[in-house]
Amino acid sequence: MTEVPPQQGDFTVPVIDVARWAEGGASVRAALASAVDAAARTVGFMQITGHGIPAAAGRDLADAMDAFFALPRAEKSALVAPPEINRGYTPPRAEKLSLSLGVTSPEDLFEAFNVGVDGAGHTGGALPATHFAANRWPDPGRVPGFRAAVDTWFRHAGGLARLLTGVFAHALGLDEGFFGPYTDHSVDVLRMNNYALPAGETHVDRGRMGMGAHTDYGIVTVLWADRVPGLQILGDTGQWHDVLPAEGALLVNLGDALARWTNDQWRSTLHRVLPPTDAEGRLVRRRSAAYFHDGNHNAVISPLPGCVPAGADPLYPPVTIGDHITAKLAGSRALRPHEDAARESARLLAADESGTRTGDR
Repeated sequence: MTEVPPQQGDFTVPVIDVARWAEGGASVRAALASAVDAAARTVGFMQITGHGIPAAAGRDLADAMDAFFALPRAEKSALVAPPEINRGYTPPRAEKLSLSLGVTSPEDLFEAFNVGVDGAGHTGGALPATHFAANRWPDPGRVPGFRAAVDTWFRHAGGLARLLTGVFAHALGLDEGFFGPYTDHSVDVLRMNNYALPAGETHVDRGRMGMGAHTDYGIVTVLWADRVPGLQILGDTGQWHDVLPAEGALLVNLGDALARWTNDQWRSTLHRVLPPTDAEGRLVRRRSAAYFHDGNHNAVISPLPGCVPAGADPLYPPVTIGDHITAKLAGSRALRPHEDAARESARLLAADESGTRTGDR
């Protein structure tokens, strides 16, 4: 059910096979939930195999991304959305992910294209356009098959994210459907990333980040990525550790919503992406696609029963998913850091460097 990949020092990202979750008996489910709980408490990342997503869907997504990012800059830039609308194209050096934590850094090198849930089709009433805006698609004549490939991956990644929330609930001692009322109109976004330099540039500036250090905002992230170095996770000793996806695995990490729900017994771990370069410092191709399963915009996050020690105060005040995401995007996309984010960043860094975060084992 689980295996341990090659270690970097004493740091590992567990590989967890979820293939038998749906039909497994009590002992199978208990073992799988225990493995997820251990990964959530100690790393905040896991590699998921047995997910059932066809390999062809990943290949089609990669081909679609290549075709889109190969378009001329002017054509892609026509799809740029305002910072508060998490849709469309993001040019290189337009965002600073570290500002979602109130930390100033050089602009990130990645370019991206975002799609998400369109609130116009919701049957339960109007959803706010800020979180459920219409998608901005490229001209199908210019990128044939792009939308079909992206929609297919969106559906598969969303299915895996929802399966995992059932596993998470079981691991936390909750009813398997616990997260259902918090995710039945979830703010879900697929961000497709390409690490590229502007035309005419061949080398990465010293100090630049492919993507600055940040935590993810919602419940769970499902990540497809090339097996190219770049992604790093911050460990307990304050060191950054390289992580490559295992063959056939999808990287999964927990977001701030689960950390808040569990009062940091489960981790929303700091991670970053170094510019993927060759020995001469030239940027090499690296692509990734992160599916963010964030939860309902109006869901209120407050600690689950038993997650706050007797006599202690919760680490976080209650907050809605929508307010939390809005504050984070104001930093990363609108480049407006705020004091609450800076305080959160300082606490996360101090806790990780000391190895004393709540729930460590």
